Amino acid sequence: MMTQTEPEALLSHLPKADGSATFSYAGYTVVGAVNGPIEVQRRDELPEEAAVDVIVRPAAGVGGTRERHLESLLQQTLRQIILVNNFPRTLIQVILQVTVIPENEYVNTKVAQASANLPILPALLQTAVLSLLSAALPLTATLTSTALAVTQDGGSKKIIVNPSAREIETSQSFHVFSFTSHDDLILAESEGSFNLKEWDDAFAMAYRQCCEPNTTSDGDTLMDDGSLPFSNLKNFTRTTLGEKIVSDLHWK
Repeated sequence: MMTQTEPEALLSHLPKADGSATFSYAGYTVVGAVNGPIEVQRRDELPEEAAVDVIVRPAAGVGGTRERHLESLLQQTLRQIILVNNFPRTLIQVILQVTVIPENEYVNTKVAQASANLPILPALLQTAVLSLLSAALPLTATLTSTALAVTQDGGSKKIIVNPSAREIETSQSFHVFSFTSHDDLILAESEGSFNLKEWDDAFAMAYRQCCEPNTTSDGDTLMDDGSLPFSNLKNFTRTTLGEKIVSDLHWK
């Protein structure tokens, strides 16, 4: 099964949510809904800022330890970009429903629970950010995320961007990086066996995919050399929001 080479997104399509988005990329499709600021239970109330609640629902079955781990990572990351101090004693709720996961090329069936927690994290983060933007909640920055696997290719190491399920299973290490729209690293999670040089090489590849601009300092357009499946995720977020604004204002 071929995975998507470019991301796709749909914004504000759930009528009963303050903000919503569906994001599809690298074999994953996630539907997100955001409600807030809304009333919070007194036990969860924070006197000087909003509480952020993240709920991850798997594609099949009920959530377990894997989903709780993902929720913890997402909550810690999203709190860094949401202006929670603007909404004291309230709740911002983010619900993420996984609807499509990649096929496992070994057994030719869909995996309900992956052996690793990290592969789906970039799709969850991107969906959450697009849903927050759809809800018009104030943010300090947006996020872009990517996943990379380091594999053994003969006598050398090879870095694969957005690897398939089979490539993840055979990789020596797996990494997820997330950057803000100011090109600052906000999340780095790794699994497997790797050294510092391999981590640095993976970081450089992730930075290129998430942060590098399309133009040079003198305004010339950079040509894509084809080495990355999608060389600027930041541009994708900007373009998606721009198209939504144009669509909303079309009647005027």
